[in-house]
Amino acid sequence: MAAPENTGNNFNMNLTENTIICYSPTMITTNGIWQGDNPLDYSLPLFILQLTLVVVITRILFVLLKPLRQPKVISEILGGIILGPSVLGRYPNFADSVFPLRSVMMLETMANVGLLYFLFLVGVEMDLSVIKRTGKKAMTISLAGMVLPFIIGAVFSIFFYKEKDSMEQGTFMLFLGVALSATAFPVLARILAEIKLLNTELGKLAMSASIINDITAWILLALGIALSENDSTTLISLWVILSTSAFIAFCIFVIRPIIEWMIRKNPEGESVKDSHICIILTGVMLCGFITDAIGVHSLFGAFVFGLVIPNGPLGAALIEKLEDFVSGLLLPLFFAISGLRTDFWSINGFGTWGPLGILIILSCIGKVVGTTLVGLFFQMPIREGISLGMLMNTKGLVELIVLNVGRDQKVLSDDVFAVMVIMAVIITSIISPVVTSIYKPAKRIISYKRRTVQKSKPDGEFRMLTCVHNPRSIPTMINLLEVTHPTRRSPVCVYALHLVELTGRASAMLIVHNTRQSGHPALNRTQAQTDHIITAFENFEQKNSGVSVQPLTVISPYSSMHEDICEIAEDKRVALIIVPFHKQQTVDGGMEASNPAFRTINQNVLANAPCSVGILVDRGFSGSTKSASGQTAHNIAVLFFGGPDDREALAYARRMAEHPAVNLTVVRFVPGEEATDAVVQSYTDDQGSSILTVFTENDKEKKLDDEYIHEFKTKVTGDESITYIEKIVNNGEETVALIRSMGNAYDLYIVGRGQGIVSPLTAGLTDWSECPELGAIGDLLASSDFGVTVSVLVVQQYVGGGAQVDGPDTPSHNKVDRYSFKSMNRSVIMEV
Repeated sequence: MAAPENTGNNFNMNLTENTIICYSPTMITTNGIWQGDNPLDYSLPLFILQLTLVVVITRILFVLLKPLRQPKVISEILGGIILGPSVLGRYPNFADSVFPLRSVMMLETMANVGLLYFLFLVGVEMDLSVIKRTGKKAMTISLAGMVLPFIIGAVFSIFFYKEKDSMEQGTFMLFLGVALSATAFPVLARILAEIKLLNTELGKLAMSASIINDITAWILLALGIALSENDSTTLISLWVILSTSAFIAFCIFVIRPIIEWMIRKNPEGESVKDSHICIILTGVMLCGFITDAIGVHSLFGAFVFGLVIPNGPLGAALIEKLEDFVSGLLLPLFFAISGLRTDFWSINGFGTWGPLGILIILSCIGKVVGTTLVGLFFQMPIREGISLGMLMNTKGLVELIVLNVGRDQKVLSDDVFAVMVIMAVIITSIISPVVTSIYKPAKRIISYKRRTVQKSKPDGEFRMLTCVHNPRSIPTMINLLEVTHPTRRSPVCVYALHLVELTGRASAMLIVHNTRQSGHPALNRTQAQTDHIITAFENFEQKNSGVSVQPLTVISPYSSMHEDICEIAEDKRVALIIVPFHKQQTVDGGMEASNPAFRTINQNVLANAPCSVGILVDRGFSGSTKSASGQTAHNIAVLFFGGPDDREALAYARRMAEHPAVNLTVVRFVPGEEATDAVVQSYTDDQGSSILTVFTENDKEKKLDDEYIHEFKTKVTGDESITYIEKIVNNGEETVALIRSMGNAYDLYIVGRGQGIVSPLTAGLTDWSECPELGAIGDLLASSDFGVTVSVLVVQQYVGGGAQVDGPDTPSHNKVDRYSFKSMNRSVIMEV
């Protein structure tokens, strides 16, 4: 509502160029369209529409640009440009109705509130101890990547500076240098996650260097803002700098101890109190107010306040409660405003484009050159150095804040501002494709021979990787480890891996997980489950002298979790991975799927594992009888049909048989005279062409089976706890009948997956398989309709190549010894 300046009403005045816009306090909410009110004439409905448009358009752009691996900031800035004077804003009806001048104040206020809390979260997520651990390499690369662009920006600022500017030339030099040399830490993290380089050596180095770069840029930006807003005398600027230093000291020596005291007062095992969260959120605004009153931007106060929040439950709780709302709803407003301020049509030809384009390109080249030279000094390959330099050119918040402050201070004209924003978008958008084309991670080839149970030394260390999704599968898993028979002569090294889905927040990967201190309360349900799992495995380790347990937690999307499992197995040189079946037993004895994503994980692990794999169908494994020594006895049965998987299953059972409380029964199924000697099976290769393959019971496999069975029988002769039986069957029906007759007489069935072995003894069983990844016999035993209600372990032996697994997302079965394991996508590995 426009009104003259001299009215008695309490109007808020907003000076935009030469136009005075007045705001009426009564025009916030509408009385409704039925009374003739236009909702767009009122502040709140108009803001809701603006926010909705910004969020919807940026999300649509993000989905469209996702196949190109573009970070979210690109879609947010482009969304603002589309809504601004460059595209839709060129139409007067749209600009005057949806983004009128009178709405600018509320829009920018809310955008800055979102930015305030986002920078607080960035401070919370930053682990300053990383700087201590990075050493000279990351520190030198970070500084080298800043110095050359800063010098180039400082030199060019002499030509771009105009005497009529309200900012001093030295301050302008500082602003331009920061804008050109800064690296956006949050944006870089998202880019590295998208191109799957986060956990490579290059990714870790880039993240460490960007943290140092980002903190340095924020300090220089705070100094520049202090100088730009207090240019009347040098003494005032000095007071601003001293006051800012005092504020930082107050946060470190007063606020941080108070927050640590609040954390200690929180009851152990409980989530952070809502009152503590409320106090922290209020503190963000107070710190922003203090630094703004001092003469430094309010964002600096929120950032420093976030840095002093201790790592642990409180920081993670703040991220969990705030990030989705701030990053998903409020932060896009700030990027959109930068786009709304960008007007393509204000750029006056090559006179503006040329010099600025040359400056920005030179600064990018300077960052790449500086980083590459330092990389060569540290003996990095030149391609890796160039890729690192490109990654360090990532632009984001710091540059946009510098550009917006420069525009507000009248240092940057509309055309210069537009060129700088457009160049920032272009540079950041080309980083992903350029880096993926230049940098090819070296293939991971870790040579170790003990990739199977069969090849493991009987008197050597046996390494296993056990995966659990929740505490429910812990008892059976630990009992399985117990009967693996760990001894001092043949110890068992267990890597207990808690699999946690990374949901929604890419920034969860930025948190450095330290060793969990005793006495710290559980942050949330996931943390409580992790603590429960760790405690259970540690108790198991304490009770068994031949066991060493290393608990790990992997946090990643389900789509890439198999990569993490396989990489850990390769790094730790394990012989056997145990993963839980995706179905769990119900109260009535049936099996129901707990999470369909677990099945895809299992399929991908089977296809890509660098060692043998076992899928554990958990129906309980507590033992049924007492042995002579008073221990709970376990009756275990191995169903042997032949082939590498069955030999691996027997090898694992053979190790179990050494346990004094294990009674082992081995049933070998022998083909009768009526059994067919050859079975033809059609496969489809990766190109979709049909290949006809004939599998015969060749002499080589039969010879290997006979030799291993003979060796097994020779070594267990006289052992009353081991029973060997041969059963003659002719077809799948007789096989099913025989297994059904065995019923629930055992506590655990161990079977081979039977991949690649087509036997007449299982003919027809795969036609109605519900879970082909278990193989014909495993699927039969795991079925709720079969009547067996005991646990089943399905084993697949590593044979030097990936296995073919029927599933929706199964990768091609390349040789594992030539397989280059992909870097872990948006994931964190936490060693406890």
